[in-house]
Order: sequence, then structure tokens, then C-alpha cells
Amino acid sequence: MVATQRKTTQKKRFNDVVKAESRNLDFYYADGTQALKNVNLDVYENKITALIGPSGCGKSTFLRSFNRMHDLYTGNRYDGQIVLHPDNTNILDKKVDPIEVRMRISMVFQKPNPFPKSIYENVAYGLRVRGEANTHVLDEKVEEALKGASLWEEVKDRLHDLAFNLSGGQQQRLCIARALATEPEIMLFDEPTSALDPIATVNIEELMSELKKKLSILIVTHNMQQAARISDYCAYMYLGELVEHDLTDKIFTNPSKKETEDYITGKFG
Repeated sequence: MVATQRKTTQKKRFNDVVKAESRNLDFYYADGTQALKNVNLDVYENKITALIGPSGCGKSTFLRSFNRMHDLYTGNRYDGQIVLHPDNTNILDKKVDPIEVRMRISMVFQKPNPFPKSIYENVAYGLRVRGEANTHVLDEKVEEALKGASLWEEVKDRLHDLAFNLSGGQQQRLCIARALATEPEIMLFDEPTSALDPIATVNIEELMSELKKKLSILIVTHNMQQAARISDYCAYMYLGELVEHDLTDKIFTNPSKKETEDYITGKFG
């Protein structure tokens, strides 16, 4: 990867270590619509950062910038930087391979999206893309990822069954295992429980709390209770701008901005 030309220092405001940071980030869709406006936000190591705000405020657009998903559509444009530590790499640099970015920063989507393959091949997919062909290594990594997603005991005797045979909650955990297999440094979650029942939701939330012990998590959620339950930091966005970013307890009990308070208390949104 190519290191950013601007020297980026580790952070300042809180005691936690910054894993990634957006700096003066703007984003424009192909039709010229500006979806993000000068967003400066830190993602802390081994912490969960929740992005909240009304629909259309830029949360998912911001999230997808972190693994270059917008590159898949011609004409989309980034300005600014997203710097990944500790190597101070600007992952938006055009010289940086988006595939390599997606290995380091994995994503789990709103609706479970397993591939039309076996459970085993879903988890092994990213490893095969990376060039891993050793069957012993693949077996070990698949088992490790499924254990990391708390799914191994449920599927270990049917690894070659079609992934679509799993329940919705199991499919989402399979997608998490697929993301974990490449040993990412950051995981992105875009409304990961909105399509799940309450029991599956609890399982995913507990899993995220375990996962943060070994990586950083950035999650988009419309569920205020979920953000309050699982996140360490919370960022409120509105109309493409970052309004406030602070410790979750402070955001929910004593926000600095009236706009944040109005949203948290349900006055709009």
C-alpha cells in the first residue's frame, strides 16, 4: 500500500488509540450530489463506534467509503482522506488496490447475503481470492472464522450444505465468519440486525462485543437502544455532515449539540 503524504499522528482527544480516521472527507455521487461534507471522524482500536442519524444523512455512504464500495460505480468521487493506522495509509489513494483495502476492512450488510455456495466455500472465498490454495490452511482458517462467529458448533457437521439452508440469523453469522476469514483490522456493519428477529439480534450484538477484543468495529444503526447498548463511541450525522462524535454515554445523557439532543429524544427523525 501507498503511505499518505500527509504525516498523520495518533490521537489526542481520548485515551484510546485511533485505528482509522477520516480527514476532510467529501463524497460525490456520479450525478454530482454531495453526500458527505468535510467529515472528520476517528475510529478507535478495539472499540465499537456507532453511526446514528435519520435516513439519508450519509451514514451508509460514509461506512461504504471505508472499504471503497463506491468504486464499483463509475463517476463516484472522494475528496479528502481515510487514513489507516499504524502504517498511515490513505486508503482512498488511487494507487491503493481496493481489493487489498477490503481484505483489511471487511463489511457485513443489512440483509444476510451468503453466496450460492456451501457453508465452507462461503467462508473460504476471501482466502481463495487472496491466493490461498493449501487445503490444510483453508480448513484451519474456515474453522477459526466459524468459531469466531459463534457458528462452528451449529454447522461443523454440514459444512458442505448450501448456505441458503441456514436460518436468517445463522446466515448473518456466516457472513460475519466470511468477513473474519481474511483477518481484517476493521469490520463495518450496515444495519446488521434490521432483518433479524429479537433472539438473532441479541446473538449478533453479543458477537460484536466479543469481536471488538481483536478488531475495531464501525456500525450504522437506526436503533437508538442498540447504539446505546453496544457502542463505546457514537457519531450523529445529519445532511451529510458530522454533527457530534463522543463517548456513547455522553451522547445519550449529555450531548453537546442541541441537534443531537433533538434526535436522541425523538423530536425529529
